[in-house]
Amino acid sequence: MEHPIKIFSTRNSRYLAEKIAQSLNMELGKSEVTVFSDGEFQPIYLESVRGVSAFIVCSTFPPMENFMELLLMIDAAKRASAYKVIAVIPYFGWARQDRKDRPRVSIGAKLAANLLEAAGCDRVMCADLHADQIQGFFDFPVDHIYASSIFLPYLRSLKIENLSIAAPDMGSAKRVNAYARILGCPMIICHKSREKPNVVGSMTAIGEVEGRNIIIVDDMVDTAGTLCKAAKMLVDKGAASVRALCTHPVLSGQAYENIAQSPLEELVVTDTIPLRAPQGFDPNKIKVISVAELFGDVIDKVYRDKSFGTMMMY
Repeated sequence: MEHPIKIFSTRNSRYLAEKIAQSLNMELGKSEVTVFSDGEFQPIYLESVRGVSAFIVCSTFPPMENFMELLLMIDAAKRASAYKVIAVIPYFGWARQDRKDRPRVSIGAKLAANLLEAAGCDRVMCADLHADQIQGFFDFPVDHIYASSIFLPYLRSLKIENLSIAAPDMGSAKRVNAYARILGCPMIICHKSREKPNVVGSMTAIGEVEGRNIIIVDDMVDTAGTLCKAAKMLVDKGAASVRALCTHPVLSGQAYENIAQSPLEELVVTDTIPLRAPQGFDPNKIKVISVAELFGDVIDKVYRDKSFGTMMMY
């Protein structure tokens, strides 16, 4: 017996879930959330999910209620006899806590994986994890999709000459090396030291910068401190232009102000997190490319048991 497919969403990810459902020529499943006077909430499905492969779309950006709502929706689907429950998490929050980099700290990414499993999740889909090893935190299948499959065609469409790809720090070197190899251009590594979290100390560049049109590539942009400092340093060293590709636009704190004042010609991001640009911010400074069709294609292939290995590599 074939198990039907339905797409659902948490409240704050509906903007993306609707586009994913549209890419599959489907309507978004009906659900709602009851909110109690003390702030507690309870999701409920307004249609049957018995025997259904339920895909629940939720980017787990702050506030924490987004992640909790996903856990409750997974639990509700399992208790309502769904055949499979797949969490579609374009932005996997807590991913920066992937190891003990200091004594007496948590490994938040592992805890998040444990909670998803405890809720009854059967599979997870996500884009550009902060660290590849997070896939090993799960004891069920993880579909790790790379945004390079939508970023690379955009880069090629720009037809930039004297192109170089830059890593804003050593942690992005593997990702940048893959982009440089595919595009057949040199790479640059920016080496930084941090004074404390979200505060960059000194920075230098390794590689040829003079006269190059440089694309900085990273998995996320948070306060944009590192990104903007790297862009300024590269321009000061003689770069002809600097752009940036960042999958997840976290953009917290003074991020928009930093970007507005930076020499970046363009910041290209995806819609894994919705933009909250302040009034007066130049909209031409940030370009958004949607991951909806990419996730829609992966959902379709997973449901039909088809291979999609080329989407899971740079």
